[in-house]
Amino acid sequence: MPPNVKVLLKLVWKSKVKSPIQGGLLLECGECIKKGFTMRFPRLGWLSVFRFIVSLAIITASPSSFAMDKVTVAAAATLRFALADIAKQYQDQTGQQIDLVFGSSGNFYNQISQGAPFDLFMSADEDYVLRLQKAGKVNNAGVVYARGQLAFLVPKGGAVKADSQFDDLRKALKDGRLKHFAIANPAVAPYGERAQEALEHAGLWQTIQPKLVTGENVAQAAQFALSGSTQGGLVALSLVMLPDVQARSNYAVVPEQWHKPLLQRMVLLKPENTAASRFYTYLQGDAARKVLQRYGYGVGQ
Repeated sequence: MPPNVKVLLKLVWKSKVKSPIQGGLLLECGECIKKGFTMRFPRLGWLSVFRFIVSLAIITASPSSFAMDKVTVAAAATLRFALADIAKQYQDQTGQQIDLVFGSSGNFYNQISQGAPFDLFMSADEDYVLRLQKAGKVNNAGVVYARGQLAFLVPKGGAVKADSQFDDLRKALKDGRLKHFAIANPAVAPYGERAQEALEHAGLWQTIQPKLVTGENVAQAAQFALSGSTQGGLVALSLVMLPDVQARSNYAVVPEQWHKPLLQRMVLLKPENTAASRFYTYLQGDAARKVLQRYGYGVGQ
């Protein structure tokens, strides 16, 4: 209810009600008394007076009184493009603004644990959400909203060729073509952790470590992979799906069996925020899932 409606209703109940005068009711509110006049409602009962005051409140309510709750989403960097499309789609339909903050899931986990004022957390790894639940920071375990994939990304025309088995990467390590290789920081970024697991599976982790350039999150790792300062990197497939990225790169999808599943889980941090609750529900619907699929995500478990 708008603030001025509450004020007017409060005035109704705190008004001094005198005996009927000529068949009506006489109300005196604080503001009326200050101005030296009273409000007369001839031949009206209490119900009619109540309706009149509510109608007056609605008519005089300012637009800001009906402002929607703010919604701030802490989202894994892998969602940078897909979630931006979803949020725009949602805003066009509802008028609700969604503020998106992107970063590494591990950093968001630390911030939320310390009380950061986010409304919704969309992690690239379900473990961070489950840890928040275990610590009593959230009411439930949330839901898995997507299944991510890892991609081997190289600049088009670069020294190293992208292939799903890392065959040329292995050769480049031996013949000196590989100088630098980008991944996200495994300590705070789920895609960095999965990149390490994939390199370990291929038997390349020990050899490639001195050449690693780590990004704070997977989006930064993707920038490094295409900047020319590295010969490639392991990044989220979702960041490779943009046409302008594909126009200047080559990539191969890393086998999912080479690393732990990238189950991406989200959780509502402030259930009392109805606007955030509505967006949380929207993210689980078909419209949002179609966008996620377009960016290379699997949906559901």
